[in-house]
Amino acid sequence: MTKMNENELKLEAFPEEITKEGVKIYGQISYENQMAVLSHYLHNNREEVDDVKKREIILSIREFLSRKKFRLNEFEDELTDEQVWMAAESPSEYSLFNDFFNVPFPAPEHPRFTFIDLFAGIGGFRIAFQNLGGKCVYSSEFDVKAQESYLANFGEMPFGDITKESTKSYIPKDFDILCGGFPCQAFSLAGRRLGFKDETRGTLFFEIEGILRKHQPRAFFLENVKGLAIHDKGRTLKTILEHLDDAGYDVVPPQILNAMDYGVPQHRERIYIIGFRKDLRINLADFHYPNPQTIGDDRPKFRDVMEKNVPSVKYYLSTVYVETLKRHRARHEAAGHGFGYEIIDENGVANAIVVGGMGRERNLIIDKRLTDFTPVTNIKGEVNREGIRRMTPREWARLQGFPDDFRIVVADASAYKQFGNSVAIPAIQATAGKILQSLEIN
Repeated sequence: MTKMNENELKLEAFPEEITKEGVKIYGQISYENQMAVLSHYLHNNREEVDDVKKREIILSIREFLSRKKFRLNEFEDELTDEQVWMAAESPSEYSLFNDFFNVPFPAPEHPRFTFIDLFAGIGGFRIAFQNLGGKCVYSSEFDVKAQESYLANFGEMPFGDITKESTKSYIPKDFDILCGGFPCQAFSLAGRRLGFKDETRGTLFFEIEGILRKHQPRAFFLENVKGLAIHDKGRTLKTILEHLDDAGYDVVPPQILNAMDYGVPQHRERIYIIGFRKDLRINLADFHYPNPQTIGDDRPKFRDVMEKNVPSVKYYLSTVYVETLKRHRARHEAAGHGFGYEIIDENGVANAIVVGGMGRERNLIIDKRLTDFTPVTNIKGEVNREGIRRMTPREWARLQGFPDDFRIVVADASAYKQFGNSVAIPAIQATAGKILQSLEIN
């Protein structure tokens, strides 16, 4: 970013910790939604603000200014509500909020439709829908670090805990499409698969149902792990579909799509659930999921997303760690489990990138370009000479279809988690295009 001048406030300069005043920028405590209130106001519907929301916006802007001990040249040191609101109504005149718009992925100037982004993560759904001409009018994400990445790339802070009525109160009355990858841990093949018995994650589906019932958008698009299809012998999915039908939607038979069929070298299967409001009378027989766009030899290879320059030595495994992984795999193979680390061929396709250590260990590669083996972190042993390394966060981003101008503003551990939890953008976008065709949004 450029150097901050007296009329410019940089998002990156804002604190993350709770202060004695009880305010923090990222996280769950309104003032818990303070930055979300401000950024959503700036991006959406300035003319449609009631007195309550207006007061919240004034408080947010005053805090925004006081954080930087900022004063407008035309105003006195003590800002009145009227003066703050004047700045809010004419933000470009005072150059107060430029950084909310100087982002890699701004909303289209002339949107063709509107959508909301629930369980937004770092914005995979948002990029896909914006690429098709949509404008996001509300976003919600619980994870603090994901909020940070979302703000850096879209200039909008997602609202926090969607189970709170205060959070849901900011959802606009009217929008076209609800989209979201609702939490999958409760249904994952890799987890305990508690489903709706998981009180903190499984039941979050019912937040989606409640929003659909209240706002009645024209359509919805949900994504989850393929394990949802067989969880509890199919009864969980059946329950979900029944609730969506009862909420007033004709639901397309869900289908499992693989990201590697849509332009990324990653074997990632996910179930898509799509529905249209019943009064639209859309013939579900006319809806077709997108055909595979890349097959056989036409599929991208890992080498297509590989770092062009030699990655930092920190991504190369130590000799001690390599030996540990080899012993671990040998034990599993002896027991007939076949579980352990895996090295991906440059001309092959990566396994699904997932949260957790084995998500990285099952996607190791051989990269022999390293010449300086001096460690930059504390490791046991020395850097291995076989060229075995982890994929980098940027490689994971590319495996999910994120453009290279997507800003990675968090530490590696958080970045791996965020990309591992994200949707595969090309598959989402191809499917979203079919939804728009059904809605006759051309």
